[in-house]
Amino acid sequence: MKTIPPAKRADILRDFQTLKMAQSPHAFIRGTTAQFYGWLEELKKSSLPEGPPIWICGDCHVSNLGPLANVKGDVSVSIRDLDQTVIGNPAHDIIRLGLSLASAARGSALPGVTTAHMLEQMIFGYMAAMSRRSGDDPGAGPSSIRSVVKRAVKRTWRHLAKERIEDTRPTIPAGKRFWPLTRKEGVEIKRLFATDELKRLATILRERDDDASVRVVDAAYWRKGCSSLGRLRYCVLLEVGDDPFELCLMDIKEAIAPSAPRHRKAAMPKDPAARVVEGARHLTPPLGERMRPAAFLGKSVFVRELMPQDLKLDLDVLPDDEAVKIARFLAFAVGRAHARQMDQTTRDRWSRQLKAAMPKSLDAPMWLWRSVVDLLALYERAYLEHCRRYAAQVA
Repeated sequence: MKTIPPAKRADILRDFQTLKMAQSPHAFIRGTTAQFYGWLEELKKSSLPEGPPIWICGDCHVSNLGPLANVKGDVSVSIRDLDQTVIGNPAHDIIRLGLSLASAARGSALPGVTTAHMLEQMIFGYMAAMSRRSGDDPGAGPSSIRSVVKRAVKRTWRHLAKERIEDTRPTIPAGKRFWPLTRKEGVEIKRLFATDELKRLATILRERDDDASVRVVDAAYWRKGCSSLGRLRYCVLLEVGDDPFELCLMDIKEAIAPSAPRHRKAAMPKDPAARVVEGARHLTPPLGERMRPAAFLGKSVFVRELMPQDLKLDLDVLPDDEAVKIARFLAFAVGRAHARQMDQTTRDRWSRQLKAAMPKSLDAPMWLWRSVVDLLALYERAYLEHCRRYAAQVA
């Protein structure tokens, strides 16, 4: 396969992103983070609770949560994508997750009553994470999530290689997902993994020898993601050690300025990649300790090793008998990421603030319900318009 010039590469990725976002309303939501915050800004600010300023995901949809492994290989369901992380209002993560779940419920043909119960249980699950009482912990979660975690725990390098690079041989096969690098990109990747910081990242997992040699075996441009399509993205295969050597797979991803609004007094790293890594260290420590910021061809990027246990939750279709339980479990996972940044006094104050907005009847808080309903209506119209433009483009 011939090397694709960067300008042509950008055109191809733009077309692919348009196609991907037209495939379903849920995919459209994943690819339109900026629109989410633009529309959210149009809602009355006073209608949303103002939580304590903490690191938030900023793009807290269902696919950005899933099983993650720490450096020892232990697995838990956590926030797994921090591209949009900022110090901001935790209510934004709750709304983003609620919108994602409500969209999945509509795509699964679940009744509106189920959606109302899902949003209600989201708040209960989130507040349970704030309380830290053992009886409130949902444990391993509903069976559909337990099955994903169980699969993640059993995965090995062979599974990762077949899934990510379609082979277990030490090469990255060129094709639809992986494109040959330009000469400049190849030189830059070798320079990057010759630095002490990135060599250390390659040896930190699974107690590898700190002094082990690190060699770039192969690398490719990676066509991956939805909202991130068009940014620099590379897959790098490394050999770590000598006899025997161990293979590891690195992900290099460009970081950009976030769409999520930051708290007006928040002090965050100015470098986009440093911000992403810092947010990960607060929200998902097992992921944050596996990441490093770097510079690549004048761009800010972050680098992490992909582990076999890392999986995203594929919940575009929600099982009718578990939808409400899934909503509670995922909100608990998000609440746990938020709560670890708060002392007990702050958690109690934030819980009281959320509880004060709870109606006495069996229903979701009105600020959450109205936000999700209004955003769903806006997204439905925007999605159909997106599909109309795409149909006209390919006609």
